[in-house]
Amino acid sequence: MRLLNKDLRLQDVTLMYLTVLATVVVLLVASYQAPAVHSRPTLAYHIPLDPSGQLELSWNISYPTQEVYLEVKVKELHHGILLGMSDRGEPTNADLVLLWDDGHKSYFGDAWSDNEGRVMLDTQQDYQLLETHQSTEGFFLLFKRPFSTCDPHDYIIEEGTVHIIYAMLEQPILSLHELNISRLQPGIQRVLLLRPDTPSPALPRDAHTLDVLAPDVIIPTQETTYWCHIYQLPPNMPKNHIVMYESAITPGNEAIVHHIEVFECSPQMDTVPQYSGSCDSKMKPRKLNYCRHVLAAWAMGAEPFYYPTDAGSPLGGEGSSRFLRLEVHYHNPLLISGRRDSSGIRLWYTPSLRRFDAGIMELGLVYTPVMAIPPRQRSFQLTGYCTDKCTQTALPVGGIHIFASQLHTHLAGLGVRTVLVRGGREVEVVQEDKHFSTHYQIIRVLKKMVTVLPGDALITKCTYNTEDRNKVTVGGFGIMEEMCVNYVHYYPRTQLELCKSHVDTDYLQKYFSLINRFQGRESCSCPQTTVEDQFSSLTWDGFSGEVLNSLYITSPISMHCNQSTAELFPGQWEKQKIPVVTAELQRAPYPCELSPRAASQSDNPTEVRSDSRA
Repeated sequence: MRLLNKDLRLQDVTLMYLTVLATVVVLLVASYQAPAVHSRPTLAYHIPLDPSGQLELSWNISYPTQEVYLEVKVKELHHGILLGMSDRGEPTNADLVLLWDDGHKSYFGDAWSDNEGRVMLDTQQDYQLLETHQSTEGFFLLFKRPFSTCDPHDYIIEEGTVHIIYAMLEQPILSLHELNISRLQPGIQRVLLLRPDTPSPALPRDAHTLDVLAPDVIIPTQETTYWCHIYQLPPNMPKNHIVMYESAITPGNEAIVHHIEVFECSPQMDTVPQYSGSCDSKMKPRKLNYCRHVLAAWAMGAEPFYYPTDAGSPLGGEGSSRFLRLEVHYHNPLLISGRRDSSGIRLWYTPSLRRFDAGIMELGLVYTPVMAIPPRQRSFQLTGYCTDKCTQTALPVGGIHIFASQLHTHLAGLGVRTVLVRGGREVEVVQEDKHFSTHYQIIRVLKKMVTVLPGDALITKCTYNTEDRNKVTVGGFGIMEEMCVNYVHYYPRTQLELCKSHVDTDYLQKYFSLINRFQGRESCSCPQTTVEDQFSSLTWDGFSGEVLNSLYITSPISMHCNQSTAELFPGQWEKQKIPVVTAELQRAPYPCELSPRAASQSDNPTEVRSDSRA
């Protein structure tokens, strides 16, 4: 990057930056000089930003000060870099931080983009430059900012998915007002910036590894590929406990392997056909659809996943399957050809069984078309319930302890929230992601374990957007259908494997009758008429959508309080009342909401010194 020009005259600078310097204050990166000494933060987390591996983001979190430290490494810097955050990864209405130059000097500043992508310097400069330096590995830019700045143009960094946008600046920037981020064709990367700050437990001395890997796959020359491979455990493998798992990525493919999952097949299947190919292929054996029990899940940027010290996930032994399904998502937008890959998951397991078996329980909505989302909806919510009656029936006296969860929707999902309700009051958020993406689904360790007691309720709410759809979206397994699920990981393992709900079908038929009568049609409840057909026959307008929403939030529900055998626990589960919530949790205030911050109150970027430290 052209950071300096020692022969640059003051009048040249004045002419070039007359309009900018009228409103901004700058710190110059002139010649290289000895940096000031300061304590450099340890950066524990790393993720490649672009598929070519030119950009890497590293970061760490300070929960006491509610700040995040970020460092961007650029292998070859030209005239600057732009990094930003937005709700869904859009280049418009984004919170930005920029390093740019005019061919002579370099500047660092807090900015934002408007609804057309035009870049504006922020009147409140909340990104603090800490250090820049050049090495043989590339150019490094270290800075920090608070989780929340109370600036309407700044993104609030919360738990859950953060959509990072990035772009390289290939030409000098004479004025930021001339910069439009939409024209830069920025890339996007999804990441969990906020992570639990608890130390990882040590692995037991007798831990062994089992690598579930892709078999030297030639990555297809297309942007998106889901590759499925069946893996067999050793015959007669005794019961072990998985205590940790991590990714095993083929060197050089770190920017292409997007996420990986390992599923255990149904123990009821004696055999599963050998298969290694596209998960979307018509040649894929149907039996692979019954390999759905999540054993491990990793996505780009995820750290190794550790189980609590007194629990482990069963692997092998009686009642388990010998067959595992590996699924690898390749993201290859550069259409690189001939690249081979043997990435997968490394399972760490021990024959020394821990005190508790860890289990997985499904919360949310049953996969059924009776739960539907009208078309052309900017935001529509569906809610699934695990009622107090089900937990009272199925959980042990001491309850269970949730330590991780995996949220799941299909393409229309925007957000997911699961909350614990006790005595009608929300007491803890189990997991929430306001910026959820179906393209970034990993098992997330909770910052704090959540204890669920008999008689508690768990409510999972999903938010969807169907603005680009002209037809109703029903619940189901298809990618264009929808789901609302939270797979919670907990111990001790119980017989309760699924605690989900859907609206009572009799009340849904009353809805169809009402809307058809209102729209001047005969209502048919013929046996051959499916729920999908009934939804599709409706004319969708504000009234039909509002009444459907009212139905879902007020009508009785059918509970699926299922044992691991897929049978219901004994009891009456039809026409159950929706759990009543009398008090909702309130978010704790951010520091900037409690007292004024000492942020810069003028739209002043920082002029950058090469190899400089604040």
